[in-house]
Amino acid sequence: MDSFLDSANQLLNTVNGILWGWPMIILLVGTHLYLTIRLHFPQRHIGRAIRISMQPDKGASGDVSQFSALATSLAATIGTGNIIGVATAVMHGGPGAVFWCWITGLLGIATKYAEALLAVKYRVKGKNGEMHGGPMYAIEHGMHCRWLAVAFAVFTFLASFGIGCMVQSNAISTTAADTFGLPTQVTGLVLALLVASVVFFGVKGIGRVCVALVPFMALFYVSGCLLLLAINYEYVWPAIRCIVTSAFTGQAIEGGAIGSTLMLAMRFGIARGLFSNEAGLGSAPIVAAAAQTKNPVRQALVSSTSVFWDTIVVCALTGIVLVSTMLAPNGIDASAGETLTKRAFTQIPLVVGGYNIGVIILSVAIFTFAFSTILGWSYYGEKALEYLCGRNNRTVRYIYRSLMILGAFFGANWAIDLVWNFGDTANALMAIPNLICLIALSGILVKETRHYLWEDRLNEHASDD
Repeated sequence: MDSFLDSANQLLNTVNGILWGWPMIILLVGTHLYLTIRLHFPQRHIGRAIRISMQPDKGASGDVSQFSALATSLAATIGTGNIIGVATAVMHGGPGAVFWCWITGLLGIATKYAEALLAVKYRVKGKNGEMHGGPMYAIEHGMHCRWLAVAFAVFTFLASFGIGCMVQSNAISTTAADTFGLPTQVTGLVLALLVASVVFFGVKGIGRVCVALVPFMALFYVSGCLLLLAINYEYVWPAIRCIVTSAFTGQAIEGGAIGSTLMLAMRFGIARGLFSNEAGLGSAPIVAAAAQTKNPVRQALVSSTSVFWDTIVVCALTGIVLVSTMLAPNGIDASAGETLTKRAFTQIPLVVGGYNIGVIILSVAIFTFAFSTILGWSYYGEKALEYLCGRNNRTVRYIYRSLMILGAFFGANWAIDLVWNFGDTANALMAIPNLICLIALSGILVKETRHYLWEDRLNEHASDD
């Protein structure tokens, strides 16, 4: 069995080397940049978008509130990519990978805006009154390309077990084993039971949990990061300077990443950026389509804020914390890999009940981040499977939810390299059809944006067009 897993890991690593080469970098970053320019820099509306996200659209059609849809999206995006993903990016790509992760997020705001706009515009209502939407519906009804829509749905279904489930449960079990000595089998079983207690209630149950969990987990983790930055305040500016200069030289900190090059910095920074904020992946639009909103542009603006919080705030903080800690005397080095963030947090000089307070903060953050991500992705994968097998097929729903519960258990016991490589492969295959759709329907994006945003009609109902 071990030799089979090793062979599978080597194969996926080879495939990822191809998928995440220059073609994917050009396609992803190029789409971000193209949409940023064509849509007149929607990033400049981020403040307005944050305000709208706090205001319910009363009387609008949809399954959940805009904030609930945003919270579910954030639950799925703010995950281990913000903690372990940034650490592995620094290990393989050097400090410069943090810069490319950040740039991917900054430009990705436009792409996340575009994805959500198309998801709401082309969503359909099922017989039970539920909204169904996402890139598969935009591809089918907007591009009239059914086979590509099916491909996206298949890749989303697969990705929900990789990026959405097994990667997350693996992070939780590894942290529990390293910190508290808990067997991975026990952690996997407890996690599976927790997932089961939520996912069988559907989008509304998931939304309620995410609305309560997301603000707590973000503030908790950010507070820990700010405490570390205060401890290493002398090295914060040098860390930022190192991140920026290394992004264009591929240089690693002495004793850190081995064989770091510009290509590796870009590859791992962009891959982890996509893994973290999912802009261009096409996942978040699936829940955005369920939001109660007056028109597609309002929800598009709300959805775009998820990239801001995820990458511009959380990922950036993680990256600066890691590099500043590496630069500090007696600091850590990048060869620590996925334990890099843990070693950084151990530098908080407080102990409670025999455990370092920094490790406790990080452990709670990883659990809440990862658990919420499983919940969000369970909704994405279920909607993708419904698209493939029939929107009102209850049997399919229950089978999928059962598979996610099993995935949470088995993912907790797999080798982490294999799990991460599977997640990267599924991400790339899922992103390609979505990016093609965004470029093909960019004219629709401009038309809708002009009507509602540029001509200041954000309070207008779509039915008034």
